[in-house]
Amino acid sequence: MQVLPLDAAADVPSEEPTPDHRLEHRQRAAVALAAIAELPDTLREPATLFFIHECSHQDIATFLNLPLATVNNRLHSARKQLKERMLTMVTETLHAHALPDDFAHRIGRLIQARGSVVEALFDPSAPPDILSELAISDEAQGRAVAMQVVQRPGGGTVRGVAVSPVDSVPRGATVLSSGRQSETPITLDEIGRVVALLSGQARAMVGKILETGIKVIDVMCPFATGATVGIAGDISAGIIVVAEEMVRRLSGGMERTSLFVFVPPPSPANPIYHGRTLAEEWNKAGCSEGTVGAVQTFFLRSDGEPWSEDRLSALTPLDTVIHLSRGRASANIYPPVDVLTSRSRLLEEKLVSANHAAIAEEVRRALATLWAPGHRSDADKVITERALKLQNYFTQPFFVAEPYTKRSGSTVSLADALDTCRGILDGHYDDLPTDAFFFSGGIAEIQKNIGRSLSWGAVAVK
Repeated sequence: MQVLPLDAAADVPSEEPTPDHRLEHRQRAAVALAAIAELPDTLREPATLFFIHECSHQDIATFLNLPLATVNNRLHSARKQLKERMLTMVTETLHAHALPDDFAHRIGRLIQARGSVVEALFDPSAPPDILSELAISDEAQGRAVAMQVVQRPGGGTVRGVAVSPVDSVPRGATVLSSGRQSETPITLDEIGRVVALLSGQARAMVGKILETGIKVIDVMCPFATGATVGIAGDISAGIIVVAEEMVRRLSGGMERTSLFVFVPPPSPANPIYHGRTLAEEWNKAGCSEGTVGAVQTFFLRSDGEPWSEDRLSALTPLDTVIHLSRGRASANIYPPVDVLTSRSRLLEEKLVSANHAAIAEEVRRALATLWAPGHRSDADKVITERALKLQNYFTQPFFVAEPYTKRSGSTVSLADALDTCRGILDGHYDDLPTDAFFFSGGIAEIQKNIGRSLSWGAVAVK
C-alpha cells in the first residue's frame, strides 16, 4: 500500500460516485423504467418480475397463473422489444427502484418453514393482510403451495399456515401474495400440530389462574398462565371484539398467553364483509395482529359452519375454548359466551379450587335448564329468576366497545365473581330486581345502581 503525505490527501480521487455519475445513473434508470412501462401488459408483468425482482420462470408462472412455456415465450418477446442496449440497463440499474404497480408489495421471501408453519418477509410498508392467501413457489417440485397469513409480528414479517408441509422448500424461495382473502379453512384434524408449532409448546404447564376480569370467562372457562386459548364463534357473535378485549386486558402482564381466533370466511350473512375488507374492519377497531406484550394472537380461517359439540371437540388440543353463540347474542347477552359448550382444562381436570368447581357446575346446570327448549318461565319462578340473574350477571361492558356502548369497561375479580354467583344460587339476592344484574360490573356496582334508570340499553330477554 502506498503511503502519501498528509498534504497530498486532497489530490486522492474519491471512491464516492461523482454528481455527474449519480445524475447519469438516475437518467438511465428513468429511461429503463419508461421502456418497461411501454411494454404491453402481457409482457410488462413477466419482465418486471424477472428483471427487477429476479423471480425465476417458475415463480412467474406461479404468480401469473400461466403455463411455463407461455412465460418463456413472453420473456423472449420482452427481450426483443427492449433491445440489447436496454436489457443491460434493466438488469443493472433497476433493482432499487420502485415501479408504478403493486408487484413489489406482493412478492416476499421465505424466512423459515417448520412443517406447515411458515415465516416470510415482505415490504415492511405493505405486508399482506391477516388471512391473506399466499403461494410459496416450490421450484424443485414444480408447484405452488397455498398458505394463509395468521399473524403479522411487524417489520414486514408474516406468519402463516400452509396446506401441506414445506420443510423442503429452501430459505429465500419466492412467496407470492394473491392480494385477496383466503377462504380455505384450517383442517380441524391439524389443530393440535398447528397449535403446538405456533405457540411453541405441545401442552401448557399448569400454573395459577390468569384472571381476565371478564366474569363469565374467569368463572366458566378459566385458563392458567402459559395457556393456549381458542375463541370460536358463529357469524356475528363478536369474535374479534372478544379477542381484542382479552388482548387489551392481558397484554400488560408478564404471563405468556396464546390466543387462537377462528374467523368465519367472507359471507353475505356476515355484515363486516358488506363493502369493507376484513383488514379495514381490524384497522377501524385498532386490532392486534401479532404479539402485544405477553399475548400472541393467531387468526385462523374457520369454515363458517355452526360450532356443534362434535366440531368443538376437535379443539381439545387447546387448554380453553371460548364458544361465542349467535343465539346468546340475539338475546342481548354480551359477551355471548355459551357456557354449556365452552370448555376449560382447569375445570375438566379439577385444577381449580373445590369451591370454584362446584359453583361453575351449579351455574352450568341452572343455565342449561333456563336455555332448554320449551322451558317455561313460570315452572318455578324462584329458580328461573335466579338463573336469569346469573345470565344477566355474566353480561359486562368492554373497554374496546366503549365508543359504541357509551359505558366504561369494567373489571371484576374472580373472587368477587365467584362470591356473587354463590350468592345468586343461594338466594341471597332474591330481593334484587333481575334487570339490575344486566350489563354491569361487580355486586357493589349492581347494588349501587338499583333504583336508577338503566339508560344504557335494553335488558336481556327473559
